Amino acid sequence: MSLVDLSREILPAIEDELKKSLAHPLITDYSLYDMLTYHMGWTGEGAGAQVTGKRIRPLLTILSTMAAGGEWKIALPAAACVELIHNFSLIHDDIQDGSQTRHGRKTVWLKWGEAHAINAGDLMFTLGLACLNRLKDACSDDIVIQAQSILQETCVSLTKGQYLDMVLERAKESTLEDYWVMISGKTGALLAASTQLGALCAGSDQNTQIIFKNYGLNLGLAFQVWDDWLGIWGDAVKTGKSTSSDLISGKKTYPVIYGLSQNGKFATRWRKGPIPLEEVEQIEKYLQEDGAEEATLTKAKELSSEALSALNLASSELPAYQALVELTNSLFHRQR
Repeated sequence: MSLVDLSREILPAIEDELKKSLAHPLITDYSLYDMLTYHMGWTGEGAGAQVTGKRIRPLLTILSTMAAGGEWKIALPAAACVELIHNFSLIHDDIQDGSQTRHGRKTVWLKWGEAHAINAGDLMFTLGLACLNRLKDACSDDIVIQAQSILQETCVSLTKGQYLDMVLERAKESTLEDYWVMISGKTGALLAASTQLGALCAGSDQNTQIIFKNYGLNLGLAFQVWDDWLGIWGDAVKTGKSTSSDLISGKKTYPVIYGLSQNGKFATRWRKGPIPLEEVEQIEKYLQEDGAEEATLTKAKELSSEALSALNLASSELPAYQALVELTNSLFHRQR
């Protein structure tokens, strides 16, 4: 079975698990619940599959469980967990970054206000972690405890990564070393947890879990570098994200830090101060002239290859293994 075939079966089950996870009886009668369902793309103006996101993290969890020889439905609570933790971070990131749109719709903070959005993000985080309790229905207590430990450490890395992202945004100079530490937490940690949890739910030993974790980490790094490319040169209509916002906000993405390291026209202009909207097009040209676009694409491809090399250590004949390879290779066709 191909990735498309497996996704047709898996994604509806993931969506059902997510809806069950958010439908806590204490909140369903309040607009707080509406904030969560709106952010997930299920309700409100423009709701539908086109704004829910790709659900890549929970899909990775399920496919990793299958590739490690496990029964995929057992891992649904873990899959829901990583997706809700991801979405908690998005709600808070939108506030911290001042982002007004996500997938072409108003962000939660813009629609309900910052205070309510912070509270909604906190609730999403709590309900996400609570999903792991449902692993007890099919997994041993030891697996549940390990899963909780993995997610707790991941959340520390995730919030550290967001902290460093904000610090680097305000720093006059940043290095690629700073960048790798930041994205390893901000993006890499949760994808690594997604794949490791999948192997854990399959009952895999520690060595196999590490193989899947390393695969997820490298995939996460490739994912972020590619996202940085999309943030400047992507199609804003398809991504639902402005291609000028990263440059205007001073975000230290891979192409920006690479461009600074070249000390060319881009670096000279960047160091003079903030970039207004009317200069964005020229700044993009400077980055291309300094080789930043080509370097970004090259690095994303290298990291994708490293992810596949890590996954190759768990090589199997199971369809889910090939689906993970296919998912990795499809990274450069991602537009949102």
